Amino acid sequence: MPYSIAAPVHSELIIKKSRFIACVQPMTDRAAAQKVVAELWAQHPGAVHVCWALLAGGQSAAVDDGEPSGTAGRPMLDVLRHQDLEGVQATVVRYFGGIKLGAGGLVRAYTDSVAQALLKAEKVAIIKLQHLRCCAPYAMEGMVRREIELAGATLALVSHSDLVQFEFHLPDTAAPALVSRLNEAGHGRLQWLADEDL
Repeated sequence: MPYSIAAPVHSELIIKKSRFIACVQPMTDRAAAQKVVAELWAQHPGAVHVCWALLAGGQSAAVDDGEPSGTAGRPMLDVLRHQDLEGVQATVVRYFGGIKLGAGGLVRAYTDSVAQALLKAEKVAIIKLQHLRCCAPYAMEGMVRREIELAGATLALVSHSDLVQFEFHLPDTAAPALVSRLNEAGHGRLQWLADEDL
């Protein structure tokens, strides 16, 4: 199951006099992530690098920002992946301390910076919802309402015309069982609506 995080979290590491300031935060897309990076540059004009990684579906990114290729962005992205995160950005602002760390040292520094920040993060499960719509005769309204409630679904709308129309949503994994129960209890008299039926 994928997770996001509830709120931004920060950590700071000093490694051989270099300062690594990490932030991990919820993020929806690359444009918003790039805005965060621009804001960090404005807040830290003396920094030498602002490296970042984003896990957000097809908009994922790994940016080394001048560090040797593969030593910052990719390791940060790997930390996010290993934590089963989605919709999350990691940024690390680096102030150079005068001592070179080497490729292996840089990978460890950026990996550890993000991992330290994630230790403080509150993970939130991402639950995909399925939206369903159906119509039922008036005599079945009570039964449909009870089944929706028992399944833990959220009733979004009920409208009355020739039939009673219900719109509700529930976790993807619970939807097939509820549809099956409603079809059985409704003896084939429920009609399921697709978006184009509205």
